[in-house]
Amino acid sequence: MTTPESRLQAAGITLPVPAPALGNYVPWSIVGNTLMTSGQFPWIDGRLLYRGRLGRDLNLEQGYAACRLAALNAIAQLKDAVGDLSRIRQVYRLEGVLNVAEDFHEHPKALDGASDVLVEVFAEQARHSRMIWTNPVIPMDGFCLVYLFAEIDAP
Repeated sequence: MTTPESRLQAAGITLPVPAPALGNYVPWSIVGNTLMTSGQFPWIDGRLLYRGRLGRDLNLEQGYAACRLAALNAIAQLKDAVGDLSRIRQVYRLEGVLNVAEDFHEHPKALDGASDVLVEVFAEQARHSRMIWTNPVIPMDGFCLVYLFAEIDAP
């Protein structure tokens, strides 16, 4: 049986170190069998890799890469929460908050970076609904935040 961890390894993906909270909140929480992450930036080693607005400061390829990286940070939070990603039954909701120029309208293609990596790691357990929010200002001039909602197996 193929596991999320074996898919990560086969794809040559190393999850980032889970980022700490930036304020008075927790990076993830579990209620019943629902695991929710707080918004995750496209971090690498504590450094925000993508800043600015899609369609002004970033092109679509960079937006896709940023959303993919933010989703990998969210997956790292899932792993931090449950230990073994095989405990994730279903990633059922992805929400992305993107900083987008007023005249740019292809932001769903950028958020596909997050959706695609979820399916790459979790396969059918990552078929999710999703929502894109746009903000004129994101903390630290970040480009995106990715939130995940997942159903987990009981410990």
